[in-house]
Amino acid sequence: MNRPIGISLAISLALLGGCATKKYVANTVDPVNAKVNQVDQNQQKTQKQLDEAEPRISAADEKASSADTRATDAIARADAASKKSDQVRDQLHTELNDRIADLDDYKAASPVTVLFKVNSSILSDDAKQQLDQMTGSVSGAKRYFIAIQGFTDKTGSAEYNLELSRRRAEAVQTYLVAQHNVPVYRIQIVGLGQDKPVNEQKTRAERQQNRRVEVTLFSADSSAGAKSSAATQ
Repeated sequence: MNRPIGISLAISLALLGGCATKKYVANTVDPVNAKVNQVDQNQQKTQKQLDEAEPRISAADEKASSADTRATDAIARADAASKKSDQVRDQLHTELNDRIADLDDYKAASPVTVLFKVNSSILSDDAKQQLDQMTGSVSGAKRYFIAIQGFTDKTGSAEYNLELSRRRAEAVQTYLVAQHNVPVYRIQIVGLGQDKPVNEQKTRAERQQNRRVEVTLFSADSSAGAKSSAATQ
């Protein structure tokens, strides 16, 4: 028995419509699926790279934290050192002002002059005796210092005379420290060479008077100054 023509046509159209829909779906969905898969692969690759980089990032973060800690400690130490420096500077400034103010209290006694032979920085017995008398006046003194100035005559070069005058001053300093226990910090020395001559140096006797070291006691103790003046008379 033959099917009606209308039914056959409807079935044919339905079959054709179904095939067209599947093809459309395939053409539309498959590229999207491919892109989704590609994105998923890229995401997995990126995640893998992040997982591999995480230990390095953590290590770098630890180093950065450690460096920050050290920098903080260094800044703290620098601040402490700066504060300490300011305190020391203030203390020294105060001490300097006090010493400058105290200088008015120091009086100079008559200087002791010791002479030297030509081209020599060795103390004679007479020079030692003069120094012995002078240091006897500072026994028990608490506020004093000794100024030592070395000189030469005009014979020789200025450079050599400057060095020789320094050696003569150092010889006096050494004697006072070694033989009379005068503290080094209480002694100030300077070599002036052939400067400040006491005469015109025209004769041998005049030149001898310039081969000298002048030793002056400065004391804020009136009794020490009086003793020193009496010892040099």
